[in-house]
Amino acid sequence: MERLHVNHIRDIVYRLRQGESERQIALDLRVSRHTVAKYRELATAAGYLDLSLALPFDRELLALIGPAKTPPRPESTVTPYREVVDSLLGDGVELAAILTRLREDHGYTGSYSSVRRFVSQIHPNKPEVFVRVQTAPGEEAQVDFSNVKPLYDPVRRIKRPAFLFVMTLSFSRHQYDELVFDQKIPTWIACHRHAFEWFGAVPKRVVLDNLKAAVLDASLDDPVLGEAYRRMAQHYGFLVSPNRPRTPEHKGKVESGVHYTERNFLAGQGFPDIEVANQRLRVWVVEVAGTRRHGTTSRAPLALFNEREKAALLPLPPEPFSLVDIRQVKVHRDCHVTIDGSFYSVAYKHVGKDLQAHIGERTVELYEGVELVRTHLRAKEKGEWHTCLEDYPPEKAAYLERTPERCREIARGIGPETAGVVDSLLDERPLDQLRAVQRLLKLEEKVGSDRLEAACRRALHFGDARYRRVRDILNAGLDQEPILPEPMPFARSAPSSVARQYAFARRPEEFLGRELGTGVADEVTGLEAGR
Repeated sequence: MERLHVNHIRDIVYRLRQGESERQIALDLRVSRHTVAKYRELATAAGYLDLSLALPFDRELLALIGPAKTPPRPESTVTPYREVVDSLLGDGVELAAILTRLREDHGYTGSYSSVRRFVSQIHPNKPEVFVRVQTAPGEEAQVDFSNVKPLYDPVRRIKRPAFLFVMTLSFSRHQYDELVFDQKIPTWIACHRHAFEWFGAVPKRVVLDNLKAAVLDASLDDPVLGEAYRRMAQHYGFLVSPNRPRTPEHKGKVESGVHYTERNFLAGQGFPDIEVANQRLRVWVVEVAGTRRHGTTSRAPLALFNEREKAALLPLPPEPFSLVDIRQVKVHRDCHVTIDGSFYSVAYKHVGKDLQAHIGERTVELYEGVELVRTHLRAKEKGEWHTCLEDYPPEKAAYLERTPERCREIARGIGPETAGVVDSLLDERPLDQLRAVQRLLKLEEKVGSDRLEAACRRALHFGDARYRRVRDILNAGLDQEPILPEPMPFARSAPSSVARQYAFARRPEEFLGRELGTGVADEVTGLEAGR
């Protein structure tokens, strides 16, 4: 007799009670007449064909036909080794290793499939039960990154590995998608801000995977969020819920959104570059992903978002979040910190300390603890220097403040002779001679303007307007000695520069000594005077 479903058995009994022939019943229900005849016998014996009695319940009908017969199953070849298999399973040994142990230690000749079937019979896997979490409108968004095929970078002019960022609202399933080239903290924060601007509002909670950009410690109970991301959450007013490690099913809504975008937008598509891909992606999210009938909600995500979820979201703050990163930096001996290849000055008292750099889109703020110590405009390119002169010690800053123009101005204030020396130096090689000019002007602080003027006058007279010569004149006290008015006789026919080059810078008695006698001294003096 054919084995039938209880519904078919009830129908056969019902039709027999109505006086329908076995042939017609077999034809309508597509069973054999022999099967119908057997059920007639069973129903008659049980009294079920008596129209004065009600039809029995399904359980009674099953008792009538008896339990389903199971086909005979041969005994497994692993059965004799059950105790061994149980012991190995208890020790955590895998099936392949169990097969090897059985063959080597017990001479087992069966296959891996036999071991696998035997284990599944004695230790059947219990299906894990999941609870589908329903969220209220505006309550939650889920975010995730996914690796996608390389895209062309128009900035670097190369193809680079790319990533897909997706934020999905858990109630309406409306989503924001963006293609990027990295998962760094500035990119992570920028994608969030773009998503909030796309929705025109902010969810109350964001569920995220344990990305390094967002969660530094993958502890669910006490997650240590990246400082910049934590401040962003406070700025927009949303709570952060890190996902448990290795449990992607806890953010299945965004996982589904990621797979949908990959299969329906990215698969089989080619794009000139990432900018074009993002432009098309935004249109696709509205026109395709937003208008499809979602399998769980049975509604179009965009329509459900506009009707019920958008009004329940938090409003956007007046100003967007601009902080993109926070990191520790060290103040070097040149009173600067290095951030992304550019240099920013800090007061010299912080040299050697570790500061906290708050990097925004347009500014860089440097903190010692909670104290803001310096703010700079953010460099646009690597290698830029942003320096405040007051960050240097006073004696160091003075040199930087004295540009060539400023040095000429200071020299003119001291006197015409000093100005002449400074002009002669800066006219020749201004950049190379700037430090020498700065040192020369600093001599005025030690000897005064009068002595410096006299030393510069003597240096110019003898054609050696160098810092070293002026310094030596001051050290020897020659600035206080008179300059003889006439050059040597042989210098009269030579150019003035040559005459000055070979004229004596010191008096003859200083070379010969007064002890040689006045005659020799007078003779040399006469030579110097040209007599």
